[in-house]
Amino acid sequence: MPNPVFDDIAETASSSDPSLHRVLIVGGGAAGLRLTSLLGASVGRRRRASITLLDKSRIHVWKPLLHEVASGSMDSETDSLELIAHARRRHYRYRIGEMIGLNRAKRQIYVAPSLDEDGQIVIPPRVLGYDTLVIAVGSVANDFGTPGVHEHAITLDTLDQAVRFNRRMINACLRANAQYEPLRPGQLHVAIIGAGATGVELAAELHKSMRELASYNLDRIDFEKFIKIELIEAAPRILPALPESLATATAEALRKLAVNIRTGTRVMAIRAGEVVLDSGEIVPAELIVWAAGIKAPDFLRDLDGLETDRINRLIVRPTLQTSRDDDIFAIGDCAAVVLPGLSEPLPPRAQTAHQEADYMVKAVKARLRGSPLPEFKYRDLGSLVALADYQTLGLIFKNVKMQGLIARLAYKSLHKRHLQAVHGSFKVAIDTLVNAVTRRTEPRIKLH
Repeated sequence: MPNPVFDDIAETASSSDPSLHRVLIVGGGAAGLRLTSLLGASVGRRRRASITLLDKSRIHVWKPLLHEVASGSMDSETDSLELIAHARRRHYRYRIGEMIGLNRAKRQIYVAPSLDEDGQIVIPPRVLGYDTLVIAVGSVANDFGTPGVHEHAITLDTLDQAVRFNRRMINACLRANAQYEPLRPGQLHVAIIGAGATGVELAAELHKSMRELASYNLDRIDFEKFIKIELIEAAPRILPALPESLATATAEALRKLAVNIRTGTRVMAIRAGEVVLDSGEIVPAELIVWAAGIKAPDFLRDLDGLETDRINRLIVRPTLQTSRDDDIFAIGDCAAVVLPGLSEPLPPRAQTAHQEADYMVKAVKARLRGSPLPEFKYRDLGSLVALADYQTLGLIFKNVKMQGLIARLAYKSLHKRHLQAVHGSFKVAIDTLVNAVTRRTEPRIKLH
């Protein structure tokens, strides 16, 4: 797709050796960073290919844990990964920037300029070339055209958004504790729109963290009495993408935490400090989170003729190659993967992203050898829902129930396996040991 803005920009070199096969991975999320790290530690280190990662953020935090950053249960300053330093350790090249266009004929992508906080250009527009392109740009919140979402609600798509919500939550508690007048309607109330895994887990984390905050000398207010969490879902039940038995058990656990669950309820608008329901009822809330659905980023729609579905996901074949270009792959939430025998795309979950990244390591190595690509095979390993420290529930292998300590360890292991692929086993073992010691001396929630 020609673009006059980029016509006079020379292609940025992605390797010091022009004879190397250029693998360009766009997006450093759960799928993209895992793939980049595994390829860098194998073919990149042996100089069998040039591995480049493009991402607009310089810091990586595993997206399934952003709700813990928002609640303060996880400190992003100590649990994040600096991509610039990581690239040197894992033998790949990191480029800062956001993909905004594609020229399939020249096998190039267009990268927007990178700006600082003051709007000054740090890195000018660029053109990056590739021999194999893997698009792993993830997903963003889908507001379905609901008025007021952008202005009055926070989504949890990025680390910055999660940190911003955490600051709002802490300030709301400090404000309520310091004021002399009675609390106004909706003050210290939280409305979470969308009861998928993110919304459900966030509700439990906020129940815990807001009460933890009260223990730090915020004693002028009865937080147990005044904190209220509303979980609003348009579907007939919470966790609509997960097995019904798991959703039922989770709903029961949330009600014991005094979370008010509203199912079969659509949100018509978000206004300052309130949520408007389809019944006309107004739900007052000082903190509003939108977690009602996802879509792939808008720039993927009409990306130099690549085929997409109704929520902008790239249509891919069982080899994860896009339907109209053998040199372009898509993995993670931005890929619509319909495998033989299935009628719906694979679910946008961490285990899907991890399995696709692991498959892509094999696919890239096959391309380097000139061998045919194997077909991607997906295994549903089950579902786990962690309700803060209160309870972890799950189903493994579709019908084996799991809860308690075993379920909690299984949930934690998902993140550990991601870190193992990204850092290697030795570093993860050392970090785990250090964290087990240091966290006993730190506050249980982030306080600033």
